[in-house]
Amino acid sequence: MWRVGTVVGLHDETATARTITLQVPDWSGHVAGQHVDVRLTAPDGYSAVRSYSIASAPNSEHRVEITVERLPNGEVSPYLTQHVAVGDRLELRGPIGGWFVWRSQQAEAVQLIAGGSGIVPLMAIIRSRVSAGNTAPFRLLYSVREPGGVFYHDELRALSEQDRSVMVTYAFTRAAPKDWSRPPSRVDAALIAEVTWPANLAPSCYVCGPTPFVETVANFLNASGHDREKIRTERFGPTGERK
Repeated sequence: MWRVGTVVGLHDETATARTITLQVPDWSGHVAGQHVDVRLTAPDGYSAVRSYSIASAPNSEHRVEITVERLPNGEVSPYLTQHVAVGDRLELRGPIGGWFVWRSQQAEAVQLIAGGSGIVPLMAIIRSRVSAGNTAPFRLLYSVREPGGVFYHDELRALSEQDRSVMVTYAFTRAAPKDWSRPPSRVDAALIAEVTWPANLAPSCYVCGPTPFVETVANFLNASGHDREKIRTERFGPTGERK
């Protein structure tokens, strides 16, 4: 079923990524980790559909947020990140998905691992934990090319400073801040062992990002003793579109 949402807010997360807030009057609600399809239709009738994760926590205001990263030659992401304006109307279908989700009644430790725009559904999980008053201990390992590419930077910093049960670790792959403790490099088995929950705690693990990143990280987790049944994965395309 397609619904119509009105753009009520825009926020640039980085130089190439934008969060879009939509008011959807007949929104039925969602669970953290789910996604929506967005359909754009040109005057000549041509339409394009892309899937984007929901970034917002479930709420009673019928508002939905998505964060989109621009692909220069894309059909949909340039419009959503450069041209869409407050008051515009977008077609949505969803929420979709029931596997890569976190529910507020879960009490076990949670390990989140994001690669690039794969942070979006994980941010929904973090925000849902906060809004529900859940106290389960969380850890986030966020792999990103450089400091300027971090989504939700201020929110994540404030959260990690205010809530000791949420630990955020960054892995910069191309350029790190001055005096950073770890040189730019990809996530490896040693970093997984150092900063993620140990397998004996049986945490629920959520891994999201490009396919090679997700497969590599899932293998590291499994090799370190984590049960594959406790490792949930989601793959992203280059614009933040779900695969």
